[in-house]
Amino acid sequence: MPFTISFFISTMAFHTFVVLLCQVAVFLSFCTVGEGRYSIFRRFKEAQDTKQGSLFEEQWFTQKLDHFNGADTRVWKQMYFINEAFYRPGGPVFLMIGGEGPANPAWMEHGTWLTYAEKLGALCLMLEHRFYGKSHPTMDLSTDNLRFLSSRQALADLAHFRTMIAKARGLTDRKWVAFGGSYPGSLAAWFRLKYPHLVHASVATSAPVYATVNFPEYLEVVWRSLASENTECPLLVKKASDDLVERLKDPRTYDNITKDFNLCSKLQIQTDMDSAYFLETLAGNFMDVVQYNEDNRGFEGLTGTNITIKVLCSVMTDSSLGDPYARYAAVARLMMETFSMKCLDTSFSKYVSDMTNTSWDGPAAGAGRQWVYQTCAEFGFYQSTDSPNQPFAGFPLVYFLKQCTNFYNISAEQVAEAVTQSNEYYGAYNIRSSRIVFPNGSIDPWHALGITQDISADLPAIFIKGIHLWL
Repeated sequence: MPFTISFFISTMAFHTFVVLLCQVAVFLSFCTVGEGRYSIFRRFKEAQDTKQGSLFEEQWFTQKLDHFNGADTRVWKQMYFINEAFYRPGGPVFLMIGGEGPANPAWMEHGTWLTYAEKLGALCLMLEHRFYGKSHPTMDLSTDNLRFLSSRQALADLAHFRTMIAKARGLTDRKWVAFGGSYPGSLAAWFRLKYPHLVHASVATSAPVYATVNFPEYLEVVWRSLASENTECPLLVKKASDDLVERLKDPRTYDNITKDFNLCSKLQIQTDMDSAYFLETLAGNFMDVVQYNEDNRGFEGLTGTNITIKVLCSVMTDSSLGDPYARYAAVARLMMETFSMKCLDTSFSKYVSDMTNTSWDGPAAGAGRQWVYQTCAEFGFYQSTDSPNQPFAGFPLVYFLKQCTNFYNISAEQVAEAVTQSNEYYGAYNIRSSRIVFPNGSIDPWHALGITQDISADLPAIFIKGIHLWL
């Protein structure tokens, strides 16, 4: 039987919904930007003005500050967007879940999900995640205030939003379908898991449902993804990275390194954290490109979507550029040119200053301070070089754990306990629910923490080799 979302919605034939996803997974895109890591180029993108003209005005919803303390009556304004253009009485409601970045109204005008919204007569909503974008629950980003930033509070936001909007618009008996990718993909799955009476089905794309302190497997997938383009590519990256680590041991090389990578100031390596930050920043060129390879989100106004794995590997295999180290530097300069950066700031002390600034106007307030806090307080996800089966060196697990202590006074032991609690609360890989689809692509490193095999007939996984999948 041909797959249609309308058939799924009208008859609750979930297996048919899965077939549709298989057919369109290669090109559909339903997610918000999932950071996963906070690189120098992510920080630069936060500073870019990517706001585009939109037909959809910002809407504001009165949200509770603390859903789990009945004595706390404080409220705040949460931003959302709505597209009513396709809605027909009796149609479903599509809810796109915001993630660790500002909600972009471009998603209310573009994306294949709107094609199906038109076919089904669906109402489309997008709710921005608390503490990101313009949704500011507290006066600042102090660690004391960040205790209100958690996936559990975010899910309760979704539940309260869904309940009140449904009442206000007469949608209480409509079928609600949640969408999300990366961290919002996990939220989509958990929304169905924890609030099954409120959401009929969820599409949890590239969803890392298993929390782990150390996540070196991320870089293992980066290796395999680079190798899928050219088997020599990750080997050359490893040679370059190892060469750079050796050069960092000799301060006499710092002037040349500063010039080679066009650094904003002379390289200063005084601690292991200085070295690790520098090495992670450069590795981020490859990590980010692999994670967002051939991303089709150009309509969001994002820069750099033209830089793909193919482009990186073409540079790394170009012997005319010099040895692997020289090609590694060429990749860094290419990324700077792409993002219109005059120079590369790899100062760890500057990074610490940015990340400990608690003002909403601070340089890391767009996402960085908040997302790193969530990794320390809930998920871990630290993409360390602790595995031998990956191409980089020099930023071990301890580098990330020290940031938790320095930025939020969260110890390594507390991070480990928080991760354990997250897996106990959500079930990790052992999700017991229904009507959740888990699409993943083999190139996306986050699939290593996701559901890639069917749990049951109505908890299916869609795993497509050779692509990066944002559904």
